[in-house]
Amino acid sequence: MSKKLQAKSKHFIRNIKYALKNPLTYIWILILLIISIATIVVFHSETKTESGIESMFDSVWFTLVAVFAAYFDYCVKSVPGRMSALVLLVLGMLLFSAVTGKLASYFMDLQMQKNKGLKKLKNIKGHFLLCGWRPGFEKILDSVLTTNPDITPDMIVLINDATEQIEQIRSQSRFKEINYVSGDFADETILKKAKIETAERALVICDRSKKYSDLEIDSRTVLAVLTMENINPGIYIAAELLDAKFQKHLEMAHCDEIILTQDYEHSLLATASSGMGYSNVIKALISDDADTGIIIEDIPMAFIGKSYGDYEKHLELKGNVNGVLVGLLLNTGNFHQRRKDALREAQKNPDIKMIVDNLKKVKTLKSNEPVLTPPQDYIIQKNTKAILVRGQSLLSEASEAGSKTRK
Repeated sequence: MSKKLQAKSKHFIRNIKYALKNPLTYIWILILLIISIATIVVFHSETKTESGIESMFDSVWFTLVAVFAAYFDYCVKSVPGRMSALVLLVLGMLLFSAVTGKLASYFMDLQMQKNKGLKKLKNIKGHFLLCGWRPGFEKILDSVLTTNPDITPDMIVLINDATEQIEQIRSQSRFKEINYVSGDFADETILKKAKIETAERALVICDRSKKYSDLEIDSRTVLAVLTMENINPGIYIAAELLDAKFQKHLEMAHCDEIILTQDYEHSLLATASSGMGYSNVIKALISDDADTGIIIEDIPMAFIGKSYGDYEKHLELKGNVNGVLVGLLLNTGNFHQRRKDALREAQKNPDIKMIVDNLKKVKTLKSNEPVLTPPQDYIIQKNTKAILVRGQSLLSEASEAGSKTRK
């Protein structure tokens, strides 16, 4: 006997032993025995009457209808037949109650697991992971949906330990389709439960779901990014830090965007102290509205390899309907994966000096590097996007131009 068959036989014997130790097994055997006896009694007592039961098949059919439908297909006449019919009717009601109760309990458990983030996600691809929780999380979630029109609630997966707070958020109609996985977002098992392998983007915010110190929060963020990149090198990750000293660690972990919240807050307060209204300008630029403020857009392939001045003139000729060009964003997308590929390609070159030069060039590149108002002769490279500023007036002009085109 092969090892596979031996394992199956052992598993079968183990299941039988477990069933024999379970009291419910004997209850089911007793119920089946009573039903069988009642069926035989009905057959022997009713064949002598005018009830219509003439064979064992009729008696079995009578039993099935009585147990599962609580209905008598034949009108029994004898006293033993009527007593047996009553027993069958009562057993049928008990069985029906047991089965419906079990089904209701099963579906309630499924819903509870979903609400508490214990259910494994299935068949989800290209989704967005939002890891961590802190007070005001609902506003963050709302802003994510507002600024990303391409993301629908069912494409968002939340990962954190704030189960009660997430249940309250998901009780709202706008957020009820959002997926939730309960647990530590730095844990590989939890990330795989959230289908990290097929996720497209991830945002890791400073986690306040438990009483973590600032050091623990940033350490868990770095660990989470490392784990995500290890499982899915193609994912785009943005992470929030409290302390700038962890920035180097995130860069080594190939994090695509690093948000230093406290540094931004300090800078905003410093600019506000000048009395020049900088804070209002910044607020308008980073508006939650996806159609106004700072807009990042793709550059047409026709302008890749051409100068910044050429592209700027092209937008001016169109009337800047998409916004006013203020700069370029270099090395966008999953830059770190492309840099790995570029390093491998650079090492294949037979010229040693060229290998060294290419390696130095590739290693000095930075992900999502903004260049504001570059020189007019600046050459636009691949994986570059345009940085535009768009206001309500430009948006109205764009909509008018679009309506005229349709007409």
